[in-house]
Amino acid sequence: MAQTASTRTASSGTASGFKLRHLRWYICGLLFFASTINYIDRQTISVLKPHLQSLMHWSESDYGWIVFAFQVAYAIMMVISGKVIDRLGTRVGFALAMVWWSLAAMAHAFCRNVFQFEAARFFLGAGEAANFPASIKSVAEWFPKRERALATGIFNSGTNIGAVVGTAMTAWLTLRWGWGTAFIFTGSLGFLWLAAWLLFYRAPGKHSWLSRAEVEYISEQEAGAAGENQPRIAWRNIFRYREAWGFILAKFMTDPVWWFYIFWLPSYLEQSRGFSLTQIGIFAGIPPFVASLGSMAGGWLSGFWMKRGWTLNRARKSAMVIMAFLMPTGIAAVLAPKAWVALALIAVAMAAHQGWSANVFTLASDTFPKQDVGSVVGLGGAAGAVGGMIIAPVAGYILQYTHSYIPLFIIAGVMHPLAMGLVQLLIPKVKPVAEK
Repeated sequence: MAQTASTRTASSGTASGFKLRHLRWYICGLLFFASTINYIDRQTISVLKPHLQSLMHWSESDYGWIVFAFQVAYAIMMVISGKVIDRLGTRVGFALAMVWWSLAAMAHAFCRNVFQFEAARFFLGAGEAANFPASIKSVAEWFPKRERALATGIFNSGTNIGAVVGTAMTAWLTLRWGWGTAFIFTGSLGFLWLAAWLLFYRAPGKHSWLSRAEVEYISEQEAGAAGENQPRIAWRNIFRYREAWGFILAKFMTDPVWWFYIFWLPSYLEQSRGFSLTQIGIFAGIPPFVASLGSMAGGWLSGFWMKRGWTLNRARKSAMVIMAFLMPTGIAAVLAPKAWVALALIAVAMAAHQGWSANVFTLASDTFPKQDVGSVVGLGGAAGAVGGMIIAPVAGYILQYTHSYIPLFIIAGVMHPLAMGLVQLLIPKVKPVAEK
């Protein structure tokens, strides 16, 4: 079997010493916990929004601009962090990002006005932007193509678990010790992860715990793959590829839907369904929990079809179509007469988005060489954050002047089917760009 340079290095470096079976899944576990912490820190302010809004007299538009501050930093740093991760490598780049965003999350405890919260959110967004470029790049390095969507679905499900845990944890900490403690405690979790990351993580070619058999399994579909030994694609040249535009526009159109559910669901439950902070802590975590199952199911589904002989193109897109056309259940949710029905339908929509996301993220590693994946994911993430920047103040003003969530749920329900049409137009066949 032909071997790439990285495979030969890994094979020679794993000939002796302690070996850990299925090491790639342990790596996936680290990525899962990073995403969990990422969303715990991100979710805290949305859970506290009704409480802080009453305490500090925020208007709906004030909160919209606080969310906007996060999004603008996230958009800017998604572009930069993708390139940084490609340059520094995942181990160092991810560690620096975790320190940055954990400190920013803790800084929220010392904010007392809208401007200070905007500043804290800006720095949080700047740090958190590295999570997905680093994670997708790790998956591209550690998993063969048929397992990448599942691995992505697993680590991406951490965002949902983070929302679940963060919701309950934030409500409990606030009711017991105050809102400042909630920010301090949740922000400090990143330093526990950092210790495990620095101890455990290495690139496959440098990991002494990686067995020869697993090296060969990881690289079996990559050996001799076109483009893997080519120089990096210049950043400006990425925009010349239709595949990049398909990924970027899909993220731009659908990421804001997720931001809307994450940042406004607790507020919707309080304002439209009459939930208390205690009830929000109990029930608002249900849709994100169901979404974690959707994330793994969406990733598993395309891999299952590939194992049954489906082409990469057919498997990825079939899974994406199913998830996209489940999204309008969110429209039915806002019109539902009972709160439990609304929660159930929102859970379906959030699960569908995460199943969609697991496959969309994998498009980047399906089509671009590993050395460029961080940059491509960064551009897509930046586009998604720009979409989030647009929806944040728009949502704030819609709610402030119409006092209705119906227009927002309608927007959230139609974006994925439209995005699927664009993906098919721009990426008629999913395959590596080097094969063209």
